[in-house]
Amino acid sequence: MTAPLEGMVVADFSRVLAGPLATTTLADLGAEVIKVERPDSGDDTRRWGPPWTATSSAYFECANRSKKSISLDLTDPADRALAQELAARADILVENHKVGALDRFGLGYDQVSESNPRIVYCSVSGFGSRDGAALPGYDFLVQAVGGLMSITGETDGEPMKVGVALVDVLTGKDAVIGILAALSARARTGTGEHVEVNLLSSLLGSLANQASSYLATGVNPSHLGNAHPSIAPYQTLRCQDGLLAVTCGNDAQFARLADEAGRPELAADPRFATNPERVAHRAELVTELELALSVADAASWSERLTQAGVPAGKVGDIGSGIALARRLGLGPTVHVGPDHPPQVRHAVTYSRSVTRTPTPPPSLGEHDAEIRSWLLDRDTGAERRDQQPSTHPTVSNG
Repeated sequence: MTAPLEGMVVADFSRVLAGPLATTTLADLGAEVIKVERPDSGDDTRRWGPPWTATSSAYFECANRSKKSISLDLTDPADRALAQELAARADILVENHKVGALDRFGLGYDQVSESNPRIVYCSVSGFGSRDGAALPGYDFLVQAVGGLMSITGETDGEPMKVGVALVDVLTGKDAVIGILAALSARARTGTGEHVEVNLLSSLLGSLANQASSYLATGVNPSHLGNAHPSIAPYQTLRCQDGLLAVTCGNDAQFARLADEAGRPELAADPRFATNPERVAHRAELVTELELALSVADAASWSERLTQAGVPAGKVGDIGSGIALARRLGLGPTVHVGPDHPPQVRHAVTYSRSVTRTPTPPPSLGEHDAEIRSWLLDRDTGAERRDQQPSTHPTVSNG
């Protein structure tokens, strides 16, 4: 069996997070990803720590497994020619430089597609390539100006960012969607195209019901802490020792919650009998439920409510989340090699396809000699389709 993208070459001119996460997914799917980095410094995230690993930073490692690294100085004519040759041989090119910056080096989409019309060229930016082209694109900034912070945080507190660079992550996933769609179109037409994603559009696309609420009413949603604007109870509730997440999506689930908590009369109370009424009387509902839940700890309630068919769980941390995935047989992590910590695995499972056996994130310029030799081999370059410098093994992901 082969991985879905085996045989494809990715020229990775991206750095930091959104682009590298996208190309890591392409690597997981079998593509040969060649990461182009600046000499001496490389990807900025190599220096983003602590924490540090034995060879790099944990930040860099999370988004750069199964790649090869070549260091190229695009201001140097010889290195620039190698970068152009890589783009000419690649199936996919991913970049997140300032809009138009690669044009100066003969690596813009129009220039690359002239010599390589099959290229699927993906550009990642902060605010698009039009009026926002000059604006700097950082995850935190986009969370702030795009509205995500306005719906995050305690009701009586200030707006808060999400605890991970979520906009970068979402944009990386959108980039992969766009690339795979363009590859599908290329299979029919024989021609590639320019795929553009930007942080602001990916954020707005992820706001789902909150954006729909604003568009339907013209009223901006506010931050409600852990509560849901349209469902109750759908939030954290305090127990004897800590917080319990309770998610009652319908009246039947709420009735089971009330019964299990020893307060079956709550389900018949006019204030709480239906979801709209529970939302309208959320404060009173929370007071009643937390009083009932205070007799036992969150872990006990999690077990009891789950058995009763009420979605609930003790609020944990990343370690407990990974442990839960292991208990459920999800195999959440993979090993990438000695001297490197485990990583979270490719999230999709396949009934027939396989994914690559991951290899360690590369050191800066680790594969310089190999890739330079390959790029300088003009006979190989003329073939275009069977031109990978080497291949990686694959592993079943079922």
